[in-house]
Amino acid sequence: MSATQTPSAPPAPSPALSPGEFRARVERLLTDILGLMGYPARLEFQDASDGSLAVALHFEAGMPSGVETGRRSQVVDSLQFLLNKMLHRPGVERRWVLLGAGVLPEPRNRKEAPAPAPAPVPVASAPPTPRPPPPARAAVAPPAPVAAPARPAKAAPAAPAAPAPAKRAMEADERTVEVAEDAALALAARQLAEKASSLGRFYALAAMKMEDRARVLKAVQGVPGVGVSGEGEGRCRRVVFTPDKPAPLPKRFLLPDDEDDFED
Repeated sequence: MSATQTPSAPPAPSPALSPGEFRARVERLLTDILGLMGYPARLEFQDASDGSLAVALHFEAGMPSGVETGRRSQVVDSLQFLLNKMLHRPGVERRWVLLGAGVLPEPRNRKEAPAPAPAPVPVASAPPTPRPPPPARAAVAPPAPVAAPARPAKAAPAAPAAPAPAKRAMEADERTVEVAEDAALALAARQLAEKASSLGRFYALAAMKMEDRARVLKAVQGVPGVGVSGEGEGRCRRVVFTPDKPAPLPKRFLLPDDEDDFED
């Protein structure tokens, strides 16, 4: 007979981190992520009233594209989602981290359940008063028959309605938009296009107005080794830089899979 194998015991949960250790871990993760993004920032911490940790990001080299002070953006929301995913692992006490651009974010508003409506109070109703019988009516002679009016001629069928005009496209082509040139934006767009071509990297500029996307597309015309186009619809529309010869991302630029890698 073969020896029976005893099932292994589940791993013990990790001990809860102290507030100082939790802040140090958040600061380490945010510093590494913002460094890889190319937007280093000074971090300001404050304990929120709902138990979460509020962090203000004071960018040292200017705000990223689409980020404004004191307002929510896709960049900050994505960074907050990624950070909480890395912090909330099995066996670790959960504590949410809220991020704000330039200012401390407000704590989450928890909606309270509405109070139940009071039950209706039964009201005793008075007994119905008996109605008197209706008076007798005198007999009325039936009306004389009336000749039916002549039927009018059948109207001709209406002409079919003209077809509705074609629905406008959700997004106009930015290359056809006439805008004034922005020298600073044009220089930054050309530098990003040359970087995508030389390194073989994919880049995208999101949360931009249609006029700014048009300025970027016109500024990068003629840059060799990279294709630039507008993709998406509505708020998700962005300018994408696609290199002609993509290159794999070096391992040292990838985010670590285990928190122990941050200790090195």
